[in-house]
Amino acid sequence: MVKRLSKYVGEYKRDTLLTPLFVLIEALLEVLIPYFMASLIDNGIEAGNFAFTVKLGLLLVLFAVLALAAGVSAAKTSSRAAAGFAHNLRGAMFHKVQDYSFANIDKFSTASIVTRMTTDVTNVQQAFMMLIRVALRAPFMMIISLFFAFRTNAKLSLMYVAAIPVLAVLLFTITTKAHPFFKRVFKTYDKLNSVVQENLRGIRVVKSFVREDHEIKKFGNVSEELYGHFTKAEKIVSFNMPSMQFVVYVCMILASWFGAKLIIGGEMSTGQLSSIIAYANMILSGLMMLSMVFVM
Repeated sequence: MVKRLSKYVGEYKRDTLLTPLFVLIEALLEVLIPYFMASLIDNGIEAGNFAFTVKLGLLLVLFAVLALAAGVSAAKTSSRAAAGFAHNLRGAMFHKVQDYSFANIDKFSTASIVTRMTTDVTNVQQAFMMLIRVALRAPFMMIISLFFAFRTNAKLSLMYVAAIPVLAVLLFTITTKAHPFFKRVFKTYDKLNSVVQENLRGIRVVKSFVREDHEIKKFGNVSEELYGHFTKAEKIVSFNMPSMQFVVYVCMILASWFGAKLIIGGEMSTGQLSSIIAYANMILSGLMMLSMVFVM
């Protein structure tokens, strides 16, 4: 399926390839900031070295500006690539439908074809944009964050290695539970479009036989069904954030507890502890990004 869809990227290959490059640059710069921040705290602020503080502070500002520029560029190229991909895909689908026989149209139904060319293409567009922008950024940020966390303090970083499998299991469980409801949502879209289409086509008949209340009730039933599926799916997905935050915040509390003991024992500095905690947030954001991609 991916191979079949990839040919519709067409003339937007340049933007598709540039987006991951900008994303990797942005992620690398964001991960480097906490690493140098530890040195700023330990060797600049606590040591009272004003010149070093200003010099390293300006370097961190430069990193932040470059990361911002890379992020804006990634947003621009990913939006252009995804919109172009959807444009080509929708055009190809439209031309394909023109070749359908009446039997094909009866099989798929007009409402289903309309859904495929509107809602489904929009969802594929969003998934494509997240794939080239988020799906690469998340694992890269997690890996680089773990690397610099181990460079900062290997002992405390082991708890993050233990937490990642727990977070992955939670993510997998939530995604698999929510997926069937999202599948039902797409099928219900067909029913909704069919009801609207029938009402518009037969509007004169509806008015002539005073069937407005019946049509309103029929539309309301389909809307209620769509609402129910969406509500159940979102209720399951809503557990994503608190469950991951719970695990990561437990790691942060443990890092603060054991880090304080290491600082008292002279095995760790205050700046290094702040970096370790910052990397915990980065690991959390990386997993949250992956969960968004999986759900989409």
